[in-house]
Order: sequence, then structure tokens, then C-alpha cells
Amino acid sequence: MKKIGNKKEWRKPAILLTGIGIANFGAWVYLIALNLIVLDMTGSALAVAGLYIVKPAATLLTNFWSGSVIDRTNQRNLMITLDVLRAVLIACLPFASSLWLIYAFVLLINMAGSMFEPASMSYITKLIPEKNRQRFNAFRSLIDSGAFLIGPAVAGVLFMMGTPVTAIYLNAIALIISALILSTMPKLNKKTAATDIPTRMSWEIIRLDWRIVIAFSKRHVLVMTVFFLFSCMMVMATAIDSQEATFSKRVLGLTDGEYGFLVSVAGAGIIFGAIVNTVFTKKLTVAALIGGGSVMVSLGYLVYAFSSSFAAAAIGFFILAFSLAFANTGFHTFTQYNIPVEVMGRTVSVYGIFEALLIIVTTAIIGVASELVTVQPVVIASTAVMLGISVLLLLVSFRQSKESGLAEAALEGKTPIA
Repeated sequence: MKKIGNKKEWRKPAILLTGIGIANFGAWVYLIALNLIVLDMTGSALAVAGLYIVKPAATLLTNFWSGSVIDRTNQRNLMITLDVLRAVLIACLPFASSLWLIYAFVLLINMAGSMFEPASMSYITKLIPEKNRQRFNAFRSLIDSGAFLIGPAVAGVLFMMGTPVTAIYLNAIALIISALILSTMPKLNKKTAATDIPTRMSWEIIRLDWRIVIAFSKRHVLVMTVFFLFSCMMVMATAIDSQEATFSKRVLGLTDGEYGFLVSVAGAGIIFGAIVNTVFTKKLTVAALIGGGSVMVSLGYLVYAFSSSFAAAAIGFFILAFSLAFANTGFHTFTQYNIPVEVMGRTVSVYGIFEALLIIVTTAIIGVASELVTVQPVVIASTAVMLGISVLLLLVSFRQSKESGLAEAALEGKTPIA
């Protein structure tokens, strides 16, 4: 890691990044292995598609109450517990004798994952000094990109040497290692008034926390508009991705090998984008990262949607993947600076519910439309909507930056944070 300030202040973040990288690497191996296990068990593409519906369903079941727990507990200990819980559940998957039992395990695993993300965001915000957050998020994007590229490759090697079950166990081990790494991190306990800590959770506490999130959103309309628009952009990306294989086969006429190579082009774009982002992130404001990155991601999808050949689709894939590192870095940094850590778990969790609902509805609409019409017009229309959302996000993010006075601070030579 490039020297920035005091080496000691980067020691713990570097350890944390290692834990995040190991867990993400294992997650990609697990995802591919699970798809193959379900396909081998049922021979049904619909059964595999069901795995992707379980994730937003888990978010709906978890996020309406999990934020209340996250903001009232020690996030480090919660993250360790969730890592160990997921490791145990994943290790049990090979023993599941029916599809519905697999779905049940996957639901529980994703529920734990839905809690882990906002908990980790709160913990990272506490751990990383304000001046280093943007660079930390840039390195995190680089590590996430490496996991995306290396994980599937390692899964392929494991499948040649053994079975998908081996890959499942590898992910369980990765989560245990991640938990051990987290155990070396500081607890970062914050002094809290005794009246703020309930003896037990209740529906009244959950309702109170929802009112707190609503009140915060009303006081900071521009901040939460940026947050929500970015979520909408990612919803569209997820829904369009659900048609990726169909588009590649029916519109582009690609073979399995060519489609695999197309995905590899996206992997190369992600790695290259993450490296460039890491080098130049301090020269960019967060408004430029989150807004400009999102517009470029949408333009990449648009190039892909209008493509009629492998070369054109590869260019689109590279552009969108390259730009994603910038957009994600901007989003994480924006959240850390604009949502107080005291309510971050609740706020991120509540908005995660709406994102999950939108993913389910939008994916279903695009899927049905692709069957009723044809795939390419539906993908083109979807990417056009995505581009419109991204342009609006760009405008709102710069307006929010200007109104908060952070743009002026950046001109004075301070660290740009929005």
C-alpha cells in the first residue's frame, strides 16, 4: 500500500482490507459452486434462478429490524459472529438433501450477509480517519475487483481437481479466517447513555428507529436523494445483468467459451479501473466519483445494449466494469461522510429494504418483457432508464456538494469529500 501519512494509522486498515478480501474471494467461489450443485441436483435453470431471488428476499426479512441491532451493539463482535455463523451454515450446505433445504440455508446465509454489510460500513467509518476514507475505499474497490477476477478462476481449478463441494468448504474456511482477522481489530466501543441501550429489542424500538430514519431523511433530503438514486442505478444494473446470458446467446450468438471470455473482459476492466481509481482518487471529488462514475457505467451498458458483435459487447463490458470502481468508491465515501455513524446501520438497512423490493419488481418486469417482446429492445430501454437515473444522480450529487460547502473546501486544498 502506498505510503500515506503515518504508517501506523494504515496498519489496522490494511489488516481489515485483508479480511474483506479473503471473505469476498470465498464468496465468489461459493456462488459458482452453489449454482452448479443446484443445477446438478435439479437440472433446472429455474431452480438456479431461485437462488438469486433468495438474496433480496433475505434483505426484506432482515433489514426492517437489523439496523436497530447494528447501531446498538459492538459492530466488530457482530461481524465476527456473522462470519462464523455463515461459515457454519455454508459448511452444512453439502448435507442438504433437498432443494428447499438448500434454499433455507441460503436464506439464512444471506440474512447474515444483509446484516454484515451495514455493520461493516459503520465499523469502517469509526476505524478510518476522515482524511483517509476515500483512499481506503479505493483500495477496497481494488480488492473487491481482485476477488471478482480470481475467485471464479480458482473455482474452475477446484472443479477440475475435485467437486463443487470442495469449493463450498473453501468459502467456509475463508469466512473463519476473516473472523479471526476481525478478532485482532479494536472494538471501538462508543460511550452510550444507559437509556439508549434497551434491555431487549421490541416492535416499539423498531418503530422508533424507523421514525428516526424518516426524520433524518427529511432533514437531509439531498443527501438521501443521492443515496437513493445510486441504489436505483444499481437496481437497474442488477436487473439488466439478469438478462446477460440470454442476450449473449440470442442476440450476439456467442458460444459458451466466447461468453466466458466476455466475462473475463469485464474482469480485466474492473481490475484496471480499480488500479487507476486507487492512483488518482485523491484528485477527484466524491461527487465526481459517484456521479461521473455512474454515468460512465450506464454508458457502458448502453454500448453493450446496442451491440451486435462480440467486439462491441466487449467494449461496453470494459467501459462499465472500468467505471464501476469509481462509482463504488464514491458511494462508500459519500455514505461515510454524510450519514452519522450513530444512525448509519438503521439508515442503510431501511433503504436496503426498498432496494431489495425494487430489484425483485424490476427484474421480474424485465424478465417478462424479454419473453413477450425480444431481449435487445428491452435491454436498450432498461439501459436508457439507467442512464437517465445516472445523469440525475450526477446533477444532484454536485448540487449537494455545493450546498454543503465541500466544493469550496476542495478549492482551498482540503480533502474533497463530496
